[in-house]
Amino acid sequence: MSWKPSRRHFLRASAAVAGAGLLQACGTSSTQKPTVNRTPPRSQTVQPRRPQPARSGDNILRVVAPSGFAESYDRVNVGLTRLYNAGFTVTNQQAGSRRYQRFAGTDAERINDFQEVAGGRVKTPKVLMGLRGGYGAARLLPSIDFASLGACMRERGTLFFGFSDVCAVQLALLAKGNMMSFAGPMVYSEFGKPNPSVYTMDSFIRGTTHTTNTIDVAAIQRSDVNVEGTLWGGNLSVLASLAGTPYMPDINGGILFIEDVGEQPYRIERMLNTLYLSGVLQKQRAIIFGDFRMGTIRDVYDSSYDLSAVINQINRVTRVPVLSGFPFGHITNKATFPLGAHAKVRSTGNGGYSVTFSGYPTLQASSLSLDALLPPPMPVYEPSSYNTIIEEVIE
Repeated sequence: MSWKPSRRHFLRASAAVAGAGLLQACGTSSTQKPTVNRTPPRSQTVQPRRPQPARSGDNILRVVAPSGFAESYDRVNVGLTRLYNAGFTVTNQQAGSRRYQRFAGTDAERINDFQEVAGGRVKTPKVLMGLRGGYGAARLLPSIDFASLGACMRERGTLFFGFSDVCAVQLALLAKGNMMSFAGPMVYSEFGKPNPSVYTMDSFIRGTTHTTNTIDVAAIQRSDVNVEGTLWGGNLSVLASLAGTPYMPDINGGILFIEDVGEQPYRIERMLNTLYLSGVLQKQRAIIFGDFRMGTIRDVYDSSYDLSAVINQINRVTRVPVLSGFPFGHITNKATFPLGAHAKVRSTGNGGYSVTFSGYPTLQASSLSLDALLPPPMPVYEPSSYNTIIEEVIE
């Protein structure tokens, strides 16, 4: 069974107000339609921004939710509707409404998000997209057939997007399935925002529709590097937790990317030391720090022991170039880039550096309306209904 959002719900999502429209549900395991809590006022009028693309079986997007549950189902609907409007045929959407304890469903439900693809029970999608991060993905790893999943994804040219806790699955997929993925936005975390970041959406479009992609980083510390190799990695806490397990990729001559959030500098160093003692760091040609969202976090023993001190220590013991400032992490403006693809890192004349990626699967832009992902213009209201509509938005 399949269906599409009504005009009423399309307008609701396009206006980015509380609540969201319905979307097409094509998952084989459920035909339940998402519920919508409220209806927009009759007097609201919104001008459609763009013609909608034809649905294509080549643009199936399957939601996977291996980690935390979504607190707001309205926000899930906003994200899924935004992706539908961009031309994707959204499947397994019920994953956004599941909850068991702190997780987005039972272990069996979350495993099946991947195993249904690995076992051929559903058509291999063009896109696998994480719902959100949190915790719980590592619990699933022994029960996922990564070899079969990777083979299906390679044959289809599937793009798998996620970060934070979801990178446990991405790392295992690279280690045991020999398949790359993407550090990038997720359904709830970015696409579900009422006003998503223009930088994030634009980077998602550019990073998925071009066969090569270069990300420039302004000077933060002196950079003098000229290396290339497989760029891989993800969330530092997850990486450290997988050290010494079969789900940790064994990358020689690679470029390790790391990010995390809310950790004191000494804790960051301790996790990096785990990777160093297990032999991971010294195998790399470079280590790139993303945004660690340090904020006002300070060590009560010595507030001068900051992230730069950690970087200096890791550089000293590994003798590997360490770069910082890469635009990715638990931040609003994040780049989209492949994990497990070839990358060239070059110093730039202004003291910064650039990373050029190649050899990754892409989306066919001509079959989608990806510019629909960019934040919409403000809706047009009838003057007589102004007060009513403001009540609806802030209620």
